[in-house]
Amino acid sequence: MQIEFPDHRPVFNYEDLTIEFAVVVNGRSIDCAVSAEALEDHFGAYSAGADDLLHAFEHGRTDIHALTREYLTMGLSGPVLLRSGHFRWVREARRQAARR
Repeated sequence: MQIEFPDHRPVFNYEDLTIEFAVVVNGRSIDCAVSAEALEDHFGAYSAGADDLLHAFEHGRTDIHALTREYLTMGLSGPVLLRSGHFRWVREARRQAARR
């Protein structure tokens, strides 16, 4: 499975309070987004305002892309919406793996 993250600017979706970003899987565009709550809880967004969320997305881009890749490789064909709980799940899984 070939997963690419084109160098396109993320977009603030006012209706859903998400940041949408580009992902191409095997040549097909997939809708992906991360919630305002996730950006506030895990990437330092100060508010649900567009500028704060976009700044937090840029700060957490590597982790956001990594989790998106993980979900897509599990067989999800899209769309992907990452919420705060998804990032908590990853952190807890890493914590448990470190204990072993």
